[in-house]
Amino acid sequence: MCRHLAWVGEPRSLADLVLRPEHGLLRQSYQPRRQSRGLVNADGWGVGFWSADAPDPAVPVRWRSSRPLWGDTAFGAVAPVLRSGAVLAAVRSATVGMPLDETACAPFTDGRWLVSHNGSLDRTVLPARHEAESACDAALLAAHVLALGDDLGGPALARRVREVAALDPGARLSLLLTDGTRVLAVTWGDGLSYRRTADGLVVASEPWDDDPAWVDVPDHHLLEATRDAVAVTAIEDHP
Repeated sequence: MCRHLAWVGEPRSLADLVLRPEHGLLRQSYQPRRQSRGLVNADGWGVGFWSADAPDPAVPVRWRSSRPLWGDTAFGAVAPVLRSGAVLAAVRSATVGMPLDETACAPFTDGRWLVSHNGSLDRTVLPARHEAESACDAALLAAHVLALGDDLGGPALARRVREVAALDPGARLSLLLTDGTRVLAVTWGDGLSYRRTADGLVVASEPWDDDPAWVDVPDHHLLEATRDAVAVTAIEDHP
């Protein structure tokens, strides 16, 4: 099991989004409050974001590590000065038998989307894809989703999750994606919450504080959002 979050809105520092919230991803890496499987998320972490200073500002940049987030002092030193209006970050608890290097850490990408997976599945039910960044189940699932290409959107994502769930009925397939302007997410075996603020929207495995403005997304639901609007629908409504 893993924990993840996405932000779209006014530029904020990666420290404000990942490290500083009282119950944010840093705390969730060693003391999650809502995690139903596993006690810590110490098998690596990753963050992807869009930067105006990147060689191609339209392409997200990433920082991933196989170390626990709480022990990565290099990121802690730089995160306060890295700012972005679109971020996806995750801490990892590896599925038994999966690789433990940084290529197995979310977010995964096709150069346009960032993808994170919270859960597990039998990777043998998916077709092998050369573009998968790792042999781990999360990377294979991400590649399977990203193979939708220009068709990738809320309804197509919901249908793909249902297809994979039919192949592996015991799979947990909660997903979080962003293309820099919108967020797509699926709850399938593990929950998500979102909160709209004056300057943007955050979607996360767990609320990063106790503000009552957080809204829980029911299981087996699709979330489609921008910084200004959120729509939540049952996956069964997307046959």
